[in-house]
Amino acid sequence: MSVKAFLKYVEIQTKVASIFPFILGTLFAIYRYETVRWENVAWMLLSLLTLDMATTALNNYMDHKRAIKRHGYGYEVHNALGGGQLSENQGRWIILLLVLIAVSSGIVLALKTDILVLLIGMASFAVAILYSWGPLPISRTPLGEITSGMFMGFVIFFLAAYINIFELGFVVFQLNDFYFHFVVNVKEIVILFMASLPLVAGIANIMLANNICDIEDDIVNKRYTLPFYIGKEKALWVFAGVYGIAYFSWLLMIILHWIPLIGAIALLTAIPVFQSVKTFFKSQDKGKTFVLAVKSFVLISSAYVAIMVIAIAIKWFF
Repeated sequence: MSVKAFLKYVEIQTKVASIFPFILGTLFAIYRYETVRWENVAWMLLSLLTLDMATTALNNYMDHKRAIKRHGYGYEVHNALGGGQLSENQGRWIILLLVLIAVSSGIVLALKTDILVLLIGMASFAVAILYSWGPLPISRTPLGEITSGMFMGFVIFFLAAYINIFELGFVVFQLNDFYFHFVVNVKEIVILFMASLPLVAGIANIMLANNICDIEDDIVNKRYTLPFYIGKEKALWVFAGVYGIAYFSWLLMIILHWIPLIGAIALLTAIPVFQSVKTFFKSQDKGKTFVLAVKSFVLISSAYVAIMVIAIAIKWFF
């Protein structure tokens, strides 16, 4: 097995979808709450990356096993198993090893923080597995976009912030004399959710663009995703609308002073993003135009990172 085959199997280029929420959640904790715990950040990064790679590998493994159409871009070019670069046995061992690393590092992180991290981590692991495995994988249903968007865009962002601020008491679990107490600071949770919305939208649209491009092959392979149920034309309009939600949330956060005023500069990314949407409306091709959704996500996220870094620098040094 070559390194190139491994990286293709886990689709290393797609890990930006989890790394950007992780980076931004950490930066948001530094900016808003003025705290960071680098050891916790390191453990989460290890668990996050290995779980993301395991999920992608499992998805490719199950797509390979379930494939009815065994030729074309999705089978022979996109998937390292279909291309014969990895054996099925190697594919299974890679998944197992990645899961073991992800679980181990996740447990260490939970021990260093609190029970909420453990519970969210368990839920994330369950969704990661069920996304590609089981009698009805999430990726083969119309829930793929919202699930990937929420878990990768919001949950990762929230956890990346929470592992640095868990002692502030925004979420409290207590068990006293058989009474269970659950207290939530609703305002801060809403702020964290709103701050993650541009990421939620960008990630959901990567999945939606993928499913729009694959709709014909998916029908053959019995993958009934959102574009199958609402049709390609409506799916394209949903694709455009989701970006609209992202920029609306960004504007609202600036107005409410949840992110710095300098964040208004990032709104300029709407120009190239909607130009990409226009191009995608004309042609939906997995090998040529799908990448526009990935580039839009990277552009939005990079602008977000830049303004947060500038804001932190201004806040801390001036």
